[in-house]
Amino acid sequence: MAVGPRPNHTLESEATEHREVVVVGGGQAGLAIGYFLAHQGRDFTILEAAPEPAAAWRARWDSLRLFTPGHYNSLPGLPFPGDPGHYPGRDEVVAYLDDYARRFDLPVELDSRVRSIRKTGLTYIVELDDRAYEAEQVVVATGPFQVPSVPAIADRLAPWVVSLHSTAYRAPEAIPEGRVLVVGGGNTGFQIAEELSESHEVHLSIGSRQTPLPQRILGRDLFWYLDTTGLIRKTTASRIGRRMEGRDTLIGSTPRALRRRHGVKLHGRAIDAAGSAVSFGDGTTLEELATVIWATGFRVDHSWVDAPVFDQKGGLVHRRGVTDSPGLYFLGLSWQHTRGSALLGWVKDDAEYIAQQIGACAKAAPDRDSGGQPPQRGPSPATSST
Repeated sequence: MAVGPRPNHTLESEATEHREVVVVGGGQAGLAIGYFLAHQGRDFTILEAAPEPAAAWRARWDSLRLFTPGHYNSLPGLPFPGDPGHYPGRDEVVAYLDDYARRFDLPVELDSRVRSIRKTGLTYIVELDDRAYEAEQVVVATGPFQVPSVPAIADRLAPWVVSLHSTAYRAPEAIPEGRVLVVGGGNTGFQIAEELSESHEVHLSIGSRQTPLPQRILGRDLFWYLDTTGLIRKTTASRIGRRMEGRDTLIGSTPRALRRRHGVKLHGRAIDAAGSAVSFGDGTTLEELATVIWATGFRVDHSWVDAPVFDQKGGLVHRRGVTDSPGLYFLGLSWQHTRGSALLGWVKDDAEYIAQQIGACAKAAPDRDSGGQPPQRGPSPATSST
């Protein structure tokens, strides 16, 4: 992996560098498209805001395990190591992504937070704190887990109540003694509540019920069925894709099992807070809370992208990550094209597609140094070897 310290630019002597393609985000989506861009022979860089690769995965709790077996967690060109049937933990994913970037010598620049992207004529200016890049094409690969979302009622808790988003949770030992409320009925909320139940009195607030699905069916993993039947690749344009889009599922957990096996007490939607108490939609209140963990998801923030790619409500307008602003793409979003678009083992499908669009756009665009002739910049888009 071509990772090193940032170039030593100062604002006074800033010189804009040029790249064919700039990728914003060095997580699984950015690395996947980096693989294809490298095979095309593109002059590109991957800008990662964090000081270490795989930052989003490093920020998850210690005991996290994937719902997908190792066999289904490979990026293009490199199988996920270990037993293909086991469920990898957080540290295994981090190690795999680190190795992936090194194995293919991808040009990842750490500590490189992008402050803005703006279109200027036929190119884009990607601005950082201490330097800028000009690029014909830009891929925003920052994914769906950008800004932790915490409801406003959290501000009404007393200062002595430990209040944290699930991204700040690491292990039960770090949670003080006393009653714990986990807010959020998704997979994250269920997993954290189950883990904490071994050492704490735990309550779980579920705002909206999600469909529970077993991890294994007749001896096979759930994702074997999703992959074999093609459901995981049903697109947002299909009838079944439209029905599935936006519907989250609980994998391997149910409210009944959480209550009976682990003693977690269940509540409805959290609607208010005051002091050390939280009130719920059914009119009940839970008092004397020591800790509240907000497993309430994330919101996407593209406010730093200055390009005509958003609707009147600020929503991104795209077709499988391709926008109406030529040369600007998005990658790794939830349901970008299919159920698997934001998943480690399936992001390669959209990455390959966008790489093909980049290759086609590069061939069609006049080269500034070739008198208007189409540029010759490497082979046609690579195909996945997995």
